[in-house]
Amino acid sequence: MGDLREDFTRHISSEFNDELEELCSDLLKMGGLAERQVQLALQAQEQFDSELVKQIKETEKSVNAWEIRIDELVAEIIARRQPTASDLRLVLAVSKIVRDLERAGDEANKVAYMAQQAAESPRFSTVGAIEVRAIGERVAGMLSDALTAFARLDVDMALQVARNDKDVDAIYQSALRSLATFMIEDPREIGNVLNVMWVLRALERIGDHATNVAEHIVYLVKGTDIRHRTVTDVDAQTRSIN
Repeated sequence: MGDLREDFTRHISSEFNDELEELCSDLLKMGGLAERQVQLALQAQEQFDSELVKQIKETEKSVNAWEIRIDELVAEIIARRQPTASDLRLVLAVSKIVRDLERAGDEANKVAYMAQQAAESPRFSTVGAIEVRAIGERVAGMLSDALTAFARLDVDMALQVARNDKDVDAIYQSALRSLATFMIEDPREIGNVLNVMWVLRALERIGDHATNVAEHIVYLVKGTDIRHRTVTDVDAQTRSIN
């Protein structure tokens, strides 16, 4: 973790060091499960299988359990250690990242549910499959990169995740326009198109949560809040504080 990791190992109490390491380790375990939820949901979109839904539900239970465990550890560290400076940033960043990982998992559940709805529809259609695949691959990669950026405390990788979100948003808006046109031209496909729109929206939200994780990493490493700013502004500010 570079200089910041060195800060985390300078405590007089080795127990405090262990608690911070445990916090980071637990977060990455939870992140791995959230990644699995997304991958399973995308598999369900490609070829629906009820077994995938069962796996996603089981993974969701594990994600929720990790969220509770990490929340308890965060509360305990704040109460017992009263962290300051970089330690406090770490604890706060983890607390915020946990929320985004849990919500990304919720969106993945929606994707799987919509896959089930589509498979059970009497007018099953492959409309929107290309768009779903395109956005799905990108947001899955963003979430993976965001977690890697956390593990490495890599600001450059975190900022690249934010840049990728702009591309996802562009693809999403383009897909909505195409699907709206398709729906008008063939009203029989309205139900299927609306299903795909909900899937795309859920995937786009996963990209947003991955971006939020990236923003929390920049805050953790640099102590700078970059939320609600354009990528260009963030790049300029990050260069100025390097």
